[in-house]
Order: sequence, then C-alpha cells, then structure tokens
Amino acid sequence: MASDNAFTRKILNSPTYAEPCLVASAKQILVADNWVFLTGKVHAEYRKGLNVLFTRRALAIYLKVQERIYRKHFSQWLKRDSSPAEPHHPYQMEFRDLNMETSLRVFCGEYIPEEGAKEISDNYWLITQALELVNFPLAVPGTKVYAAVQARKVAVKWFEHACAESKKRMKLAGSQPNCLLDEWVKNLLEQHDGVEKYTNTEMSLVVLSFIFASQDAMSSSVTFGFQFLADYPDVLAKVREEQELIRGGDYESDVQIDQLDKMVYTRAVVKEVLRYRPPVLMVPYLTTKAFPISDDYTVPKGSIVIPSFWNSLHDETVYPDPNTFNPDRFLPGGNSENSDPKHWLVFGSGPHKCIGQEYVYMHMTAVLGSAAATMDWTHERTKDSDEIQIIATIFPKDGCRLKFTPRALKH
Repeated sequence: MASDNAFTRKILNSPTYAEPCLVASAKQILVADNWVFLTGKVHAEYRKGLNVLFTRRALAIYLKVQERIYRKHFSQWLKRDSSPAEPHHPYQMEFRDLNMETSLRVFCGEYIPEEGAKEISDNYWLITQALELVNFPLAVPGTKVYAAVQARKVAVKWFEHACAESKKRMKLAGSQPNCLLDEWVKNLLEQHDGVEKYTNTEMSLVVLSFIFASQDAMSSSVTFGFQFLADYPDVLAKVREEQELIRGGDYESDVQIDQLDKMVYTRAVVKEVLRYRPPVLMVPYLTTKAFPISDDYTVPKGSIVIPSFWNSLHDETVYPDPNTFNPDRFLPGGNSENSDPKHWLVFGSGPHKCIGQEYVYMHMTAVLGSAAATMDWTHERTKDSDEIQIIATIFPKDGCRLKFTPRALKH
C-alpha cells in the first residue's frame, strides 16, 4: 500500500505497469464489457467521447434539475423534524436518497417514471453492499452478489427505456437538452448526421457506471459536509455570509452557475470535506508486468499495489496539520491553495481520473450552500460520531444524527 502522496501518484500514473483491479464481483455486477473496464488507447478514446457530458454548458443544464430536488428534500426534512419533541435522526440514508434522485434526474431527466426511479433507488443499495471488499464473489442465489446482479438488471431496464425516449425526443426539431442523456444524444446526432453511434444497452451501461461512480462517493461527502458544518459553526457562518452576499437573500430563484463560480469559500469547504474524509480510501491496482516502483524495489508482475487516497490527502508534507479540518487552506493565500495540482488525488490521477469532478464540486457547493442559507441544523454527537464505517465508501459510524429547522431569512 502506498504510504504517501508520491507513491500513490506513481501507481495511478503508470498505466503501462498497473491497471485498476476492483473487487472480484465488480465485473459481474457492472457487466464485463462496461467502458469502465477498458484500458489503454481504447479507454482513452471512449472517455474522450464522454467529455462533452461535463462541459460548462452541460453542467448549467444539470444545475436547474438539482435545485428542484434540493428544495423537495429540504422540505421533507423540515416537515419530519418540525416538532420540538422530535429527536435527532440518522440522516445518512436521507442524504443517499437525495443523491440518488439527483443522479437519476440529472442523468435521465423525466424519462424514468416515479415508480421506476423508486425501484432503482430501493434496489441500488444491494449493489452497494455487494461491492464491499469482503464478499462471496459468485452470483449464486442467496448471496449479495446475486442480489446485486438482479438490481443491476432492474436499473439497466429503466436506463434503456430512458435512452430510447431521449433519442426520440432529441430527433424532433427544436428539442433542447434537459438532462445528461439529452446532451449526449444531441452531440451524437450533430457529429454523426443523425446516425445512432451507441445502442441503448451500451448507453445504459455508461449511465450505470456514472451512478456507480457518483452515488456512494457523493453520499459519503454530503453526509460529512452536513456533519462538519454543524460541528464547526464558524465555518457555517462564513458559508452563510457568502451565500447572502452572492444571492442577495433570493433563495427562491435557482442558483446560477456564474454564482457558483463566486462561492470561493463554500468551494473551499467542499474541498476540505473531500480531503479530510475522502470517500474512497483506496483502489487496488494489479501489476501487468514488473513495476520499478522505487529505486530499490521492483514489484513483481501479478501483484496487487494499492494507492491510498487517505494517506495521500493526510500527507503533512503536502497538507500541513492534516488532521485539522481547515477550509482556509484552500482559500487564496492558504497553505494548500497554490500547491501543485498533481497532489490533489481525491479524484485519482492518470488515465482513470474521475471524469465528473466538476459535477461533484457543483453538486456539493450548491447543496451545502442552499442548505446553509435556508435551514438550521444541529448534530447530536455520539461516541461513534468521529468513528468511520466502510460501506463501499466511508460514513460516520453513527449515521450522522441531525435535526433540521427552518432558518429565519433576512428580507
């Protein structure tokens, strides 16, 4: 396992020596010919074709969808916690539900009906559980992997339906994209004179890979984001001050992407949450040939080498005082703001670096900023609040016990 930032970078940036090696069940669950398992030039070319899905224009489309979903879930939380006698509740699963609905509607728009979205959400937890590090690796009835394969079939069925409907609508004159699938289809139609380059099944597996990449990781980060804003009231106060300055007290209108650009402090909070509690601790790599990882050691072919994101992001030579939660380190003039970008490994590095990192920043900045501006919440600390449990990604061991109340807004 890599002990510091430099060794982690070396593993991630050495595709000729090592390639990602997910848990044994991953290819059964996500389908072996899913693009995420491609390597080399084929992977690079395929990835290049997906970059259009995360341009600034595309992100602006997604942001409109996100804001509507945030308001819906905020309202539900406030209603649930409205009684003064209502106790604090673990909110980890509520944050998961917010992220799942956001992902489904951003990626697939309204092409999936409510019952379909609920079916996907209810079943996806089975996929999460089956991707834990230790599991019986075969899809035999009664195992977690078998249940996950059935859950994947349910999701892909609905994703195929969404792909077909998007293709129908986007072929109509004057149709504008409302979601990621629409943006993808629009670009394909423009580039290929209306010829469908990808089958619905292939596109649905790409959507599945995006859900896989975003759902558990962002659920983890949003959970810790809400917990830390409650635990650090001075940080929450600065986020609110920035929201008021930029949005001028207008929290009924959708936040605009240009406004997000100005949320320097809120984005610094997001980066510190991601650094302090990186959702993915490590990703195993398999050496495809002898790998000279240092001057005095060569890793044999067929070995597992593990880049550790936790160690990298808590490396005191890169992030001074790494065990302190301090968003100021990412502000202009902060001790990490101008550090070499190669050190920032939350999203990986090299050919398999996360393609959707700007979407992650946008989602977390928008949801934490809007929540801070419109709600108050308290965190009921327990002996397990600072302990970590691993369920594919990391979460507070007590589930993050919060209680939300409306915030008196200035007019």
